[in-house]
Amino acid sequence: MKNTILKIILILFLIFIIYLIYEKSKNKGNDEKDLVQENEDVIYNSNIIKDVYYISKDSEGNEYIIKAKEGEIDLDNTNVIFLKDVKSEIKLINSNNVYITSSFGKYNIENYDTIFSKNVIVTYLENKITSEYVDFSITRNSMIISKNVVYTNIENIIKADVAEINLQTKDTKIYMYENSKMVNIKSKNYNGNN
Repeated sequence: MKNTILKIILILFLIFIIYLIYEKSKNKGNDEKDLVQENEDVIYNSNIIKDVYYISKDSEGNEYIIKAKEGEIDLDNTNVIFLKDVKSEIKLINSNNVYITSSFGKYNIENYDTIFSKNVIVTYLENKITSEYVDFSITRNSMIISKNVVYTNIENIIKADVAEINLQTKDTKIYMYENSKMVNIKSKNYNGNN
């Protein structure tokens, strides 16, 4: 149980670092924005972009990179881009990189809020979190991981419906939708026996 709590604290710490990166990028002036869009194939007279690539970098050198094979600009809100086959990387100067992949995404280029959906995989070091939905919001100061959440590392497997993390306070709620169901925590046995 202590190892599980320690790992949850480690996850929260990484999320807090990610939050700081986003916050620093958000506070830059328009002329200093490092958000860059590169696209080689733009389909003219359309809102489809091939090979989407956005990067933001804070003053300390930490980077947030998001790539997708295809993006579609929301015509009702041009700050929102719907993505397909999403890969993102968070490069931290004094820490290990965090990778997030998903089948689909919704990225707000103005506030960096990102929703990853379907086949979501978050990896760092020997930790892996899979789910069907991750809502990362700087404006709300939270990350909500939901729909079939499975957290795996070399020692434990945790299954739940939702993991909700407050980025400011680092408070974490891991729970099931139904009160009658419980979060499943399983320790891996090193000798291979269950």
